[in-house]
Parts: sequence; C-alpha cells; structure tokens
Amino acid sequence: MHSIARRGLTATVVTGLLATAVAVTAPSAATAGPGTRGCTISALPYPADAYRATADAIDPTGRFVAGSGLRVTDTGNQPLLLIWARGTLTTVESALVDTVADVNASGVVIGNGYRDGIELPWRYHGGKVEPLPLPASGGAHATAINRAGDIVGSGPDPQTGETVALLWPAARPGTVQVLDAPADAVAEGINDNGTIVGTAGAFAEWTTWLRRPGGTVQPLSVPGARTTIAVAVAGRWAVGHADLGGTSTTMVRWNLRTGSYTRLSADVPWLDDVNARGVAIGADRVTAGATSRVLPGSGERTSVGTRAIADNGVIVGFRNSYGQVRPVRWTGC
Repeated sequence: MHSIARRGLTATVVTGLLATAVAVTAPSAATAGPGTRGCTISALPYPADAYRATADAIDPTGRFVAGSGLRVTDTGNQPLLLIWARGTLTTVESALVDTVADVNASGVVIGNGYRDGIELPWRYHGGKVEPLPLPASGGAHATAINRAGDIVGSGPDPQTGETVALLWPAARPGTVQVLDAPADAVAEGINDNGTIVGTAGAFAEWTTWLRRPGGTVQPLSVPGARTTIAVAVAGRWAVGHADLGGTSTTMVRWNLRTGSYTRLSADVPWLDDVNARGVAIGADRVTAGATSRVLPGSGERTSVGTRAIADNGVIVGFRNSYGQVRPVRWTGC
C-alpha cells in the first residue's frame, strides 16, 4: 500500500538523533454526519511543542501509524518522525526525516530527506533512522514497503536522464537494484507477495505497469485512456487516475488478477491509498465503487485530508483548523 506522493512536511533539517516515548492520551471523538453513520474521527496525540503534525501512513493491520511534524528551535525548524503503536507515541528527531512514505506490519518506517542537496531515502528500524543505499546515479526516492521489508522507489539514470524503478530487497540488506521496467519508470507500490505497480513515460504521456513476483512486466491499462497513473497497491487491488477525456480525471481501481478495471466515485478528486479489500481513499472521501462518503471533521475554516488506510478500515490523515494542522484517524467508516 502506498500513495503516489505522500505530501509530508518540508523543513530545515537539523543534526542529531533522539528517540523518546510519550504516553498517548485518550483521543477525542466526533460523530460522523449524514451518510457516514458510525464513522468517527479522533485526534492522535503529538508533541506539545510541535506546531504542526500529520499522520501519513498506517500498516495493513492498523497497529502502526507513522507521521511527521515540525518543532521550532533556536536554530530553526526541527523535523520529527512520529510513530504511534500500542498506545504509545514515539518521537524521533533526525536530520534525515523530511517526509514519511510508508510503514509495514513490523513497524518499519520509510521516508525521504535531503543531504547536501541530494534526495536521500531512509528507513527507521530498531530505534534508528538510517539512510538506504543509493544507486550509482546518486539520489533516490522511496515510496512503499511490504510486510517482508522490501522497499520500492525510483531514482535518476545517469546515462539517459530518465527515471528508473528501484528495489531495496529485504533478503539482501544494504543493496539496491534497478528493476526491469518500462522507460522512465517509477515504482509506486508493492504488495505482500512482491507484486509492484508503477507509472512510466514522459510528462503527460504516462502509462501504468505491473511487475509480477517472478519478474514479468506487463501493462496495467484502461482502454481509451490518454494517460494513466498508478497511485497505490494492496492485495489484489491497485488504484490510480486515468485521463479519459473531458474536464476531469477518472479514478480507477484495477483487479491485478484479471487486469480489469472499475471506475470509482466521480466525487473523489484524487486518490491517496487503497487497502486489501479494495476500499480507496482520497481528499476527504472513502470509496469502494461508484459512490463515496464524506469523512467527518470538516467545518468552518476547517478541512480534513486522508493519507492512508489499513485493511481493517482505519484511515489516517490530518485536520487543518484555522491553520493548525494536526494528526487524526477515522474508524467505522
């Protein structure tokens, strides 16, 4: 599971690494509005001195949630990695943490940052934030991790200038490999059996592709579409966007077993994630077909946004109220 580009919090990086555990306080809850009976939103705790924070990823079991935040210090903004697990919030300070991309069922978190102007992917495991190995071209970007710990992403090809899809295999720690994929490819997601989905092609000429665990690569298409973009994969489902003409983009869900696709609700402006049940989220909505429902939490000068969904239906994201951005989760939706 993963979204095409989790919109994390950009910050001026600082040095140092410090992990602390903070007890979670009881979350507040709000009852859903019409059309979302039983669906509730609750606040996730965050450091008291953080001036903004979001929940950006949740593992398929719903056990681990990961996010990012910013703290003001005497030397500038300090980026924070936030991990919620077993009723406890762990706050990690690291110069590498800029955005959070994904988290798996073992609590391994991945994300991206910068060092000396080069994009640097990282992994949090065993209480430490560590950089992932880089390809020969230099920088790279991590997008998703599966249960086994396999990580996918992309990086530049120094010979052609195009983008190549990358895999950091859990079975070979400390290594990174360029995947056999279409030209100018980006790996957007990987499921637990090792199936990878991605987007390829030059700007405004995007196509989607599927790589089976055995290495076979095939198109993931929508007949009649001028362009398609993959966003996320979980179980036998992948979701993305298709340009079928007209004034708006069509949200689609592919069945990876058959290659067929289904149109999702036209009320969803974009997609962020999908779970193994085929339930997709985007903006402030959740959809599993032609209809969608609005998630509770919005109001006067207050908006909400999704980031990720677990297989049990728990959704995480943020709430922006009067310019204050805070992490939240939805249940029963």
